[in-house]
Amino acid sequence: MTTEELVRELRDTVLGAEEGSKVVAIHLFGIRYAAALDGRNLTELAARAGLGKSWATEIRKGVRLAEHVLPKRG
Repeated sequence: MTTEELVRELRDTVLGAEEGSKVVAIHLFGIRYAAALDGRNLTELAARAGLGKSWATEIRKGVRLAEHVLPKRG
């Protein structure tokens, strides 16, 4: 997955998040795309998606959670 695709997916994830669920949506993004995010600059990714650079921390939390959880399909 290209950086631009990840940026677009992150932006769409945040914009599509329900009210009050932005942080959860970002964590789930990190879980879903952990393999594709490996070795990437998450600060730059967050900034390019229109989020603040500090949101890279929340993406990183999702990536770390990916080792321990599986997304629930509903």
